[in-house]
Amino acid sequence: MTDCLFCKIIDGQIPSSKVYEDEFVLAFRDIDPQAPQHIIIIPKEHIKSANDITAENSAVIGKIFEVAAKIAKDLGFADNGFRVVNNCGEDGGQTVSHLHFHLLAGRNLGWPPG
Repeated sequence: MTDCLFCKIIDGQIPSSKVYEDEFVLAFRDIDPQAPQHIIIIPKEHIKSANDITAENSAVIGKIFEVAAKIAKDLGFADNGFRVVNNCGEDGGQTVSHLHFHLLAGRNLGWPPG
């Protein structure tokens, strides 16, 4: 998708602070972090939102959670805990129309969220 911010990051048209990359997933630091550790994890395939997950593309969701656990261990915050968040649609707070997950850690994240 040519006008998608995250597709442009995947294609290297927009720079990012990469934390992890493989053939299916890219993870990079959020430019407006909401916690000391705030990493965005996205599928390389353009999937608009959680509403667009299907039997054909759902395997990447498991991969994303594997990557979240790996990043948490590699960056040393797995033992203290972390949160993985997905916002879906306007009322859910989704601001980029490309499925993505926020990996947040490094402080007490409290409940309920905002």
